[in-house]
Amino acid sequence: MRLGEVVVDITPLRAGRDFRLLFATQAISMLGTHLTSVAASIQVYELTGSSVQVGLTSLSLGLSLLVGLVAGGVLADRVDRRRIVLVTRAATAVVITGLAVNAALPDPQLWFVFVAAVLAGGASGLGGPALMAATPALVAPGQLAAAGALMTLTAQLGAMAGPSLAGVIAAGPGVALCFAADAVIYVVGLALLAPLPRLAPEGAGEPQHPLKAMGEGLRFLRGNQVVAGLLLIDVCAVVFAMPYALFPELGTEHFGGGPSTVGLLYTAPAVGSFCGALASGWTGRIHHTGRALIGAVALWGLAITCFGLSPSLWSALVFLALAGLGDTVSEILRRALLQHYTPDRLQGRVGSLWLAQATAGPSVGNVEAGLVARALGSSAGAAVVGGVVCLAGVAAVALALPGLRKATLQGPPAGEGQATPAETSPATD
Repeated sequence: MRLGEVVVDITPLRAGRDFRLLFATQAISMLGTHLTSVAASIQVYELTGSSVQVGLTSLSLGLSLLVGLVAGGVLADRVDRRRIVLVTRAATAVVITGLAVNAALPDPQLWFVFVAAVLAGGASGLGGPALMAATPALVAPGQLAAAGALMTLTAQLGAMAGPSLAGVIAAGPGVALCFAADAVIYVVGLALLAPLPRLAPEGAGEPQHPLKAMGEGLRFLRGNQVVAGLLLIDVCAVVFAMPYALFPELGTEHFGGGPSTVGLLYTAPAVGSFCGALASGWTGRIHHTGRALIGAVALWGLAITCFGLSPSLWSALVFLALAGLGDTVSEILRRALLQHYTPDRLQGRVGSLWLAQATAGPSVGNVEAGLVARALGSSAGAAVVGGVVCLAGVAAVALALPGLRKATLQGPPAGEGQATPAETSPATD
């Protein structure tokens, strides 16, 4: 295999202006998101001195995001998706500007931070499914995996650079500048997305009650082995083998380090994820996509198991990096298969379920990991148990859903009588 077939495939960026605009917007937006997230946590802690209040802020954001995702999924299948993205991003820019003004006041108000978290979470949720559904309409038939890898790369770059930059700015000019920078990023994103074509979903003119619309999405999920399998196999990873809540105890007690050791544990998966995204060129070319996905999730479970068994910090970091690599490959393939096997008229609703799971799953998984660690009296033991359960779950899903094993991005989805979203004509220069 040549090097050009391994490194991240940038064909979608070369092929169409519209996807380049979407990619650029996502790249700067992920940086801005981490600026605001870290700055808000710092500000709340400075105002209250309470980690509980910081957690409640995150909870407020998460709950409003989930509500917004459910409503946004229905909306994205009924209204021009470009308009939804522009309106919700404009609303979020206003909210972030409010946070900047509040932070610049001599006496910043804590209540406003909570209100802003709810409003920003709701707006992001409403726009998230529409933004996700835009990708299949802007890339060529065989480029969904490559497009997903590029989007994942933006997320990993933001995750690595954003928090550190936010800390530097907060320690210097202050958190108000973090919020202001994010507000400017949102405005720049609006300017980049404005030239996109109209992205009306199929069947947008058909009136349908929102509950009935969501029911249709759930029925499709139950009846499609591939899409149902994509969600189920992700549950195996993020609910049963999510070790992040264990890192503080493992870093200090098990590995005998301090905050720097804990930081290394959190950084290692991100490094592996970044490398996985950079070496993702093969994901769009492999024929047995479903099998590769199953293998990637199994790699996560196996790496987490070995992480729990690691006798030294450095071996633990290596296994966490491998876990991050498996997670990124899994995300790229899951996103591509989801968009490939979902009809355009359901992209918003099915995408909202995927995003909701991606939002809530890790939180549930971290709570589960903490409870298992308490029951066993060992965080390392909890990681091992989680990894083994993940592997068992992956095997069960793979055996129960042969459609997932046979899934491929090569050609139209088997058993579908209508065009796939990937068959949409790509935008050209």
